[in-house]
Amino acid sequence: MILTNEELKKIWFGAYEFEEKDGYLKANQYSKPQMEYFNSALEMWAERCDASTAKTFEFITDASEVSFNYKIIWKCSEDTVDLYVDGLCHKIFYIKDMGEKGTLRFSLPEGTHKVVIYLAVDATMLIKDFSIDSSYEVPVKKTKVLWLGDSITQGYGSLRSSESYVSITNRTFDFDIINQGIGGYIYDSKSLMKMPGYDPDMIVVSMGTNQYGDETMDAVEEYYKVLTDIYGTEIPIICITPIWRGDNIEALPVFYRFCENIKAVVSKYPNIKVIDGLYLVPHLEEYYTDNLHPNLLGTEIYAANLVKEMKKLI
Repeated sequence: MILTNEELKKIWFGAYEFEEKDGYLKANQYSKPQMEYFNSALEMWAERCDASTAKTFEFITDASEVSFNYKIIWKCSEDTVDLYVDGLCHKIFYIKDMGEKGTLRFSLPEGTHKVVIYLAVDATMLIKDFSIDSSYEVPVKKTKVLWLGDSITQGYGSLRSSESYVSITNRTFDFDIINQGIGGYIYDSKSLMKMPGYDPDMIVVSMGTNQYGDETMDAVEEYYKVLTDIYGTEIPIICITPIWRGDNIEALPVFYRFCENIKAVVSKYPNIKVIDGLYLVPHLEEYYTDNLHPNLLGTEIYAANLVKEMKKLI
């Protein structure tokens, strides 16, 4: 059977709202006012705020095959579309091998399984005619988590959509997440806007590596003030300070000082807990794509260590 767009929305996780374009369905993780801001601020942000950012199709089924038609309207780094069955990767489609339009088909093993299909991180994919050859059940997720961050949170570096540190971490917790990581982003309070109808149970913020050279902490101060003004001071917020970067060794003292200053800023808020990013990924180039973004191995280590720290806080 082919799902209607309303049925498709129910299994499409990671979206704040949807829109139809030429018969295809598009999922947005930002509100329209937020996207308008990015469009007016910087082209790089505007492109990436529109990306699929590893949104997922998730369902429980005994089907033998699912498929859908796609259209890619923008892409940057060429990552993947990944199929997971019961937590194990079963199929990888590489964006570099996919045309601008096409059909993806996924064969499923016999029996009833939990299926997750991760859409691309650094491309904008539109979907239509989602087909499944049996009945399915929509999983129930109890905890809504908003992730805020830069390209590392968006998932750039591993070149696998399911292998961002956010997606790996979420395979442990099974949160209902909206990932608002965006390449090149900074502590910019102008992008923080109340999203009508959306009230997360927890917020995770991981930013700062793109602005450690700032002379003051004014932007960071303003960001957390606006964030707590919008969501209140009761909601749990986790601040992950920047992970190590080795692309400018001479500047590391400035970088380390900036990380400590972030801790000082958030210490004023009783609902904000800190996880020190410098202890999450080894300080070795073997764990990075470019000495800044963790590679496939780096994101696995990042997520494993982050899960340990998060379990202490939630």
